[in-house]
Amino acid sequence: MAGGLAALLDDVAALARLAAASADDVAAASARAGAKAAGVVIDDAAVTPQYVQDVKPKRELPIIWRITKGSLFNKFVIVLPVLLLLSVFAPWALPILLIFGGLYLSFEGAEKVWELLRGHEKKAPAAAKGADAEDAVVKGAVRTDLILSAEIMVISMNSIEQDSLWMRAAVLAVVALGITALVYGAVAILVKMDDVGLAMSKDHDSPAKQKLGRRLVTAMPTVMKVISYVGMIAMLWVGGHIILVSTHDLGLAQPYEWIHGLEVTMGGGVLGWLINTFFSFLIGLGIGAIIVALMHVLPFGHGKNDEHEEDPAGNMAAGPGGSRRAPGSSGKHPAVGDQRDTEISPNPRI
Repeated sequence: MAGGLAALLDDVAALARLAAASADDVAAASARAGAKAAGVVIDDAAVTPQYVQDVKPKRELPIIWRITKGSLFNKFVIVLPVLLLLSVFAPWALPILLIFGGLYLSFEGAEKVWELLRGHEKKAPAAAKGADAEDAVVKGAVRTDLILSAEIMVISMNSIEQDSLWMRAAVLAVVALGITALVYGAVAILVKMDDVGLAMSKDHDSPAKQKLGRRLVTAMPTVMKVISYVGMIAMLWVGGHIILVSTHDLGLAQPYEWIHGLEVTMGGGVLGWLINTFFSFLIGLGIGAIIVALMHVLPFGHGKNDEHEEDPAGNMAAGPGGSRRAPGSSGKHPAVGDQRDTEISPNPRI
């Protein structure tokens, strides 16, 4: 009896060691996979804040949470099962799916460039247009997230050395959770920094804190504008890079080989990365511009119908870095707009 119990305990200990080793393997593989996808993660973080630009402060976090839930749905219900199935039954199809994703991102980025050049933006974020406009913003953000999530997960899966299907599934699940928390947590902090600044500016016991708070509130419109442009550029860069790499994976030597040759000539490193990024951006912009032109010419396009779209207050939409302005409003991100302008005096002594 005692011998049987000892053997059972040995088996339990062995299983525990095996589980711990497997957990370590998953953690290590997840870290490597996440690092490989870092570039797309940065793009995801840059793209997302523009969707809550011009949103009332009290709706910022709820919208981010809705997008976060949509992102988790994308990763766990759509991307993860599809990638695992394709990796087993049709690995050749992955580059094709990525090309479609790259085309979509290139189109989105080029359309924003076109709207910027025209002086107004068809897909400006919802400000005070109600639940329908907010739903449209969330759906658009989740669609873009689906493309970026697929790219992140594919890059992560390609970096997994283990052949086990369950190990790949575990690593991808950890990557999906970690990256989603990182991206949308950072976005939530970013878009609420003006609220932090407002609270600091009301601290009459600390002039230094008041001054810092006012600077935060003043700086955030510029920060959000810069981020909106970074997001626009990121869409073109990532979209072009997806197309560049995926077409090469399908057997198309050029232009990938030519660009790679330039990278090698420049010695690789940061300069090589900049060359690849620059040409990826040009590819995304060029292909995206063609798609935008087709969308505005073909019968099912939407260019003519939206030529003079206005918000309910009669204000034209702004470009990627701008905002829909209500009469008498400041040009700021509403999170630091009229309400906060009235609460914060320009006089250093509040």
